Amino acid sequence: MSSSGTTARLLPGGPVAERVLAEVAEDVAALRAAGVTPALATVLVGDDDASAGYIRIKQRQAAELGFASPHVHLPASSAQADLHRVLEDFNADKDVHGVLVQYPIPGHLDYDRALQVLDPDKDVDGLHPMNMGRLALGLPGPLPCTPAGIEALLAFHGVPVAGREVVILGRGATLGRPLAMLLAQKRPTANAAVTVVHTGVADWPRYTRRAEILIAAAGVPGIIQPEHVRPGAVVVGGGVRYEGRRLLPDVDESCAEVAGAITPRVGGVGPTTVAMLFRNAVLAARRAAGLS
Repeated sequence: MSSSGTTARLLPGGPVAERVLAEVAEDVAALRAAGVTPALATVLVGDDDASAGYIRIKQRQAAELGFASPHVHLPASSAQADLHRVLEDFNADKDVHGVLVQYPIPGHLDYDRALQVLDPDKDVDGLHPMNMGRLALGLPGPLPCTPAGIEALLAFHGVPVAGREVVILGRGATLGRPLAMLLAQKRPTANAAVTVVHTGVADWPRYTRRAEILIAAAGVPGIIQPEHVRPGAVVVGGGVRYEGRRLLPDVDESCAEVAGAITPRVGGVGPTTVAMLFRNAVLAARRAAGLS
């Protein structure tokens, strides 16, 4: 579709998120009609401005959808046991259906240990070891939000995935690895030949240049340049880093001159990730209410 000097078709995440959130709103209405108010609890540790901002965004979205949104803000000096106590309280609260611990947390705390304390059925990020195991086995459970959002984004924009070569640059536990499992599953919007490569491979561009669908998940700003992209390929920027509130994507914007389709620098995978968070939360509420 694209060659040098032309611009790739954009694959925005906003319309995808709108569709998912509309479905979530219908589920919320049905739950509330049955006397159940779905609740997504949030936990913030410390006073990082960006993290506090993300919590506000999620609370605002929760209010718009009709969720209750209980919140606990712990001081940065909190001990691991303090965080665990909050999670155990939410685990025991039958009126709370999903729990989100805003990441990152202060360096002296262990996020993975805290995650293991959380009831896996209330894990709206889909990152609990039990839920990653469910994903690996193809069993029902909450899916990691960014990978699920990427699958939904490709499907929404009519990008065929089944039978095609997908290369994921990045092997992290939150994106690269679960996305590889998700897109390899036998499903019309998946069923791909998936290769996972990473920056520890000296000649990683050899893999990305052959991809029909290239997904950047390295968290290294600007790592994907036009010479790393097969002409006409679909390019999805999943990995980002932040400098304060400034977003630094893995995919350089000049890749649009080579790709056939590409996610925008802002408003690509981000909106779909948030939408999948609320989808996980409402599905947890439905399960707890015996409706799923």
